[in-house]
Amino acid sequence: MKNKITVFSTVLMLFALVGNLMAQNKIQVLSAVVKDKKIEGAQVLIQRNGEQTISGYTDKDGMVNLNVPYADNGDTKVIIKKDGYSTLVAKCACAGMTYAISPVMKNLDGIRVVLTWGSTPADLDSHLWFPNNHVYFSNKVGTKANLDVDDTDGYGPETITIQEKKFGSEYYYAVHDFTNRSSTSSTQMSKSNATVFVYVGQSLVRTYYVPKNKTGNLWTVFKVTKEGEIEDINSYTTSSYGDRGDLRYTRSGELGSLDTVNKDEALRLNNLATKEYDKQNYVKAIELYTAAISAYPNFSQAYGNLGLSYKKNGQYAEALWANRKAIALSNGPTVRAGAYYNIGRIYEDQGEYEKAREQYRMSKSNVDKPVYDEAIQRMTDKM
Repeated sequence: MKNKITVFSTVLMLFALVGNLMAQNKIQVLSAVVKDKKIEGAQVLIQRNGEQTISGYTDKDGMVNLNVPYADNGDTKVIIKKDGYSTLVAKCACAGMTYAISPVMKNLDGIRVVLTWGSTPADLDSHLWFPNNHVYFSNKVGTKANLDVDDTDGYGPETITIQEKKFGSEYYYAVHDFTNRSSTSSTQMSKSNATVFVYVGQSLVRTYYVPKNKTGNLWTVFKVTKEGEIEDINSYTTSSYGDRGDLRYTRSGELGSLDTVNKDEALRLNNLATKEYDKQNYVKAIELYTAAISAYPNFSQAYGNLGLSYKKNGQYAEALWANRKAIALSNGPTVRAGAYYNIGRIYEDQGEYEKAREQYRMSKSNVDKPVYDEAIQRMTDKM
């Protein structure tokens, strides 16, 4: 009898072990731009290198429950796909999280910023500042920018869309822990799994994860420069302004680089991407150039190559973004002049001649070549 009990106990322990290994990853998918809209039929994939990909589709409540036989941690990724929406990719933790997917944008100079987090704190707020504008929960509509969705009970999303970024203006984006607005010692936001997704055109171009184990209630995430480059800030501080909406960005509390660097791997991936580009496999080239940039985020040449690939693939908004990054990271006037010229060609092809002329003038300011003079005159004649 004792042996039977021992065997029975062992079986129970095995079932418990299997249950722990096959962790339940319950994930909800919502629209990033329509409050509480549940997305049915989205494919959700959980991946880890060297392991089997686990996938499923969301039901009418936007829910999917996946049995994942490996740890839900920073080595694991969630990928969410749905026709008409940009593909979302993020590092886990995934279990119990809500993700919001962004409809594909049409505007060349549009940017969408989507914030999601866990169950606590209840209320994280998105803030966007640019000249004569502050878009947030008390002022949802700005000049060609607005707060699409405001959330006050955990998870998000909070979404701000810039319909058209104005050339020559700087934009700052930050996340404020409204729940702990009066606390100077709160660590809740740093434990919230807050994630900021930045979309351009039909693509997710940058993802930011809240710094861990930090004290504060204001995370200034990035800026958009006057030329349109998305520049990391990653400043984590405490604001004492409470709910008045007059938060300000400060360079104190800046945490430095958000990325790891592997230049050799980046160069290898860039060379593979160029081979695909030469074979006109632009989708694969985009994938590999993007991977090269992930390995070395300041790889100017890869950004320039990525911009050319996006343009060839008809993804003009993304091409603008990539060329602007190439300009910002470049050390030489020749590369900058070429990137400005590529941007000008995109605007010209889209019939935006005044913007094209401005870019051609920027090319000429870096390198004085007849082709730039001709382009400037061509745009002047068309205006």
